Order: sequence, then C-alpha cells, then structure tokens
Amino acid sequence: MPLLEFSPNGIFCAQAGVYIDPWKPVQRALLTHGHSDHARPGHQFYLCTRAAQPVIRHRLGPVSVETLGYGETTWINGVRFSFHPAGHIVGSAQVRVEYRGEVWVVSGDYKLENDGISEAFEPVPCHTFITESTFGLPVFHWKSQERVFGEINAWWQENLIQDKISVITAYALGKAQRILTGLDLSIGPVFTHPGIENVMEVIRAQGISLPPTRRLDPSLRRRDLSGGLILAPPAVAAASWLRQWKPYSLAMASGWMALRGNARRRNADRGFALSDHADWTGLNEAIKATGAQRVVVTHGYTELFSRWLESQGLEAASEKTAFEGELMDMAPPEAEVTE
Repeated sequence: MPLLEFSPNGIFCAQAGVYIDPWKPVQRALLTHGHSDHARPGHQFYLCTRAAQPVIRHRLGPVSVETLGYGETTWINGVRFSFHPAGHIVGSAQVRVEYRGEVWVVSGDYKLENDGISEAFEPVPCHTFITESTFGLPVFHWKSQERVFGEINAWWQENLIQDKISVITAYALGKAQRILTGLDLSIGPVFTHPGIENVMEVIRAQGISLPPTRRLDPSLRRRDLSGGLILAPPAVAAASWLRQWKPYSLAMASGWMALRGNARRRNADRGFALSDHADWTGLNEAIKATGAQRVVVTHGYTELFSRWLESQGLEAASEKTAFEGELMDMAPPEAEVTE
C-alpha cells in the first residue's frame, strides 16, 4: 500500500489515519491553506500552519484547530508530518510525510515568485511529489509581478483622467492582498468590497502590514469614490452591484487573462495575468528541485502534464480531486503539450 492514497474523501495516509485537504468530512484533516476548495467544513479536528489558522477560523467558525510552525514536526502513529512554505497565500504550506525512510510531499497550491506577503516557496526533497497543474500548459508564462503592477497602475491612472472609477476583481484571500501591495497609492484611494475587507482585517490582525483601504458601505456615493480604485470579488462582475459606480472600468486579475479574449468574454475592459499558482516554468522548476522520481499530478491539466513529465524521464500519474485551482470556466480547450 502506498504511503498516501487518493480515496473518495481525499488524500489519505492510512498508517496515520489522517487526510490532507479532504473534500468530504473526516475525523482528522491536515490543511495546506485556507482557500475553500482545500479548507472545507465538517471535519472533527484540523491541523494547519499558525499563519493559516486565523483565516481558517474566520471562514469555518469555531472549529477545533491545532497548528504547527513551518519546519516543526508532529508524529502520528509513527508517521512524521511537517509543513513547508508553498508561496501561494499567507500561511500556505506543502505537507511533508515520512514513514520508514519514504518521503512524500503534497504541494497544495503553490507559486515560485515571492510576493512579499506569503512565505516564499521552499522546495522539499522527496521520493514522491503530489503537484497541482492548474496552469500546466506551455502557453502559461507569467510576466514579473512588477511589470503587471505597472500595467495595473497605468490603467488606473488612465481611468482617473477619464473620470472613471477603476474596479478590479480578485479573490478575497491571497490575490486581493497581493494587488493591494502593488498599487501606487499616490494615484488615489483604494476601496474594498466587504467580502474582501473582512479578510483584510483578519490578515492585519496577524501583524501583517497592508496598505490602507476603506470599506465600501451604503453611506458612500459615486462622488465619494472619484479617482479611486475598488477591489471586489470576481462574482461582482456579473452583478447589478456595479451599476451604482458608473462610469467605471472593469478589470480582472487572473492567470486565465494570459489567454487572448478571456477578458472580453467576461465583459471586462482589461485583463491582467496575475496568478497565485505556478506557471509552466514554475511547475517544472519546482518538480525538478524536489528531486522526486515519481510525480502525481492533480487539479488542472493532469493527464497532459503527467504525459509531459513521463517524456522527461519521470514516473508520473494523474489523480482526480475536488480542488479547483483558479476558476476553470475560462480554461482553453485541451491541446497537445509541447516544449
């Protein structure tokens, strides 16, 4: 029996009797991070990093959560577990699992570019690496975040000249904080949708410094936001909530914006390719850095990416999970993987 197996409830370590990021209720769950596709309600006991705990409690309520610092070890029935930085969002981790000299690492979601907020990704040597593949096609190559932020600030400045309010959509946890730290606040103030500001407050309470924002509340009128930028969740792009801020310019920040036409199909004026997941190069670099000879590929382009890894001399397999990565409704048709 392998050290980790993919069960109907999630990634299971039978020797320890625990699951990693389970998608159905279990007794004992180890969580890689606080996004809702990885941190689900209904488990009896949770274990996560100290930095991930506040937002997990915020989202799941008064659950039973224990924590570990990065690199700290816990033993469960002879199996050694530890968390290591994944670089995805604040508190995100890879899970290292060791038993009788065999080492597996579950990556969760990860990115290699250091965003200055999340704990920077660290490769963990292992025999078997379980990796995501959200952007596991050669077409996905990210620009540097400094270049993307320059484009966002230029768009904001242009909207200011045209007396348009800038509205940019981003996930409340992770992407919103990353964008906020890259904005040029000399252009104007930043306003946040309540769903985003709630998460901002949790992260600030951890002692993490973030630039100032103002919560959007019913007392604010269009004139109060003149020259400003609104950070809002992706769902508002299709909501009537936006109408009150006309005239505005709507932008989306997502890795899927690297594909021509995706912004237009989502009724956005601009798309900025900014992702908290590794691109094609990042995935390959991360796998190589682990030294793993066996790779299990999950959510994303699983079969295509696993075939690519096999062509590079690795033993590879794909497994289905309930993880979502970034929104998949903008993904391109599957294509052949080439260099």
